[in-house]
Amino acid sequence: MLVLLAGCGLFRDDPEQHEVGPAPTMAAGSSVHTLVVQGQKRDFGLYQPANLARSTPVPLVVMLHGALGTGSQAESSYGWNAMADREGFVAAYPDGLSRSWAVSPDCCGPPARDGVDDVAFVRQLVATVADQLPVDRDRVYATGISNGGMLAYRLACDTELFAAIGPVAATQLGPCPSPAPTSVIHVHGTADRTVPYDGGPGKRDNGGTGRNPVKINGPATPDLLARWRSIGGCAAPVTSTSGPVSTSLATCPEGRAVELVTVADAGHQWPGAAGPGPEAQRLLDLDPPATALDATDTIWRFFDAHPRTGG
Repeated sequence: MLVLLAGCGLFRDDPEQHEVGPAPTMAAGSSVHTLVVQGQKRDFGLYQPANLARSTPVPLVVMLHGALGTGSQAESSYGWNAMADREGFVAAYPDGLSRSWAVSPDCCGPPARDGVDDVAFVRQLVATVADQLPVDRDRVYATGISNGGMLAYRLACDTELFAAIGPVAATQLGPCPSPAPTSVIHVHGTADRTVPYDGGPGKRDNGGTGRNPVKINGPATPDLLARWRSIGGCAAPVTSTSGPVSTSLATCPEGRAVELVTVADAGHQWPGAAGPGPEAQRLLDLDPPATALDATDTIWRFFDAHPRTGG
């Protein structure tokens, strides 16, 4: 495990400069790294394909696990390493403290209760990886499921690091008064009871109280995507349907896009993932992954088509 000082380098909107020592090398394959962010040790996994071209800049995908998950769980569950091998990019898998992320004062879990700045952590992660590897600064992306997808929205609200975000089974919480236009692809099932497609509180909502606050009161998913179309000055969306999958795609200035992928009757899950076994689904009240869509492939194709092109 490598231990790195947070902020060891600059990225597009880093707020401060930091003095650094010699930079350690990030090895090919899977590796684990530790940053010190605001006095706390923060861990992340990193995957580099063995055949990664270091002579030209490559994309970086930050994959944010859901509540109760971990970076290593996300790395093994959603197929991003295989996609990185195929397409030639680097994937990062940060760990939330207490297996959750702070995306608003009321959500989620101990990080929200304790005021953890997870946006600062992800900023430092991206800056650190970009110091070590030939990251294309116009092709940095964030995706995540559930609480991790909520953090992807928070990152789009609070930073300009990401060319596009890809939340799955998520919503946007907390203030977001003046975000920069960003490409967004959002994947959601209509039968999601944890983060309801139609908005409002889900089955794990506790009103944001106690030692493990969870207040999920986001807007209806189509309304949320309509807001990001408005932010981006996008055209009216065009909708197409194939079986249970409906896609609403709007084109926007400077090559951006906003896309909603709706999976009919799918629950709170990552479509196309292996998922937990039937016994775990029953004991933990988990939804099985939808099979009508490969979310990883769908999100990557959107990312690949939407680098940052303006400004």
